[in-house]
Amino acid sequence: MKTEVITITTGSVRGITDITRAADAFVRGEGDGLLSVFVPHATAGVAIIETGAGSDDDLMDILDELLPRSDRYRHRHGSVGHGADHVLPGIVAPSTVVPVVGGRLALGTWQSIVLVDPNADNPQRKIRFSFLAG
Repeated sequence: MKTEVITITTGSVRGITDITRAADAFVRGEGDGLLSVFVPHATAGVAIIETGAGSDDDLMDILDELLPRSDRYRHRHGSVGHGADHVLPGIVAPSTVVPVVGGRLALGTWQSIVLVDPNADNPQRKIRFSFLAG
């Protein structure tokens, strides 16, 4: 298995970061297999969505409706609503697996791999890519 950890700087902005290019670069030339994308954080997730056409903003809006930014949570450190960030991985998983064919991600035409990060308190995120040859 080939594995690597990259660091993404998200700054103090809550949102979605497209990591497809980094994932594609990691598997380029590797042949056939599976790519695991894992975020080792308690307040972030990984999703496969269409980006750039409003879906990324729609996803954040829906997450804010499901997990309101308020002081209703028992987990209460950091910014207001940070408890919601700790519930996020129950809705947006911290990992996903993507097929790799001929050293290329086998994503659909409009699919992108994204980091879903509603936590403005953590400006940097680590992402582990692991490739298992088939």
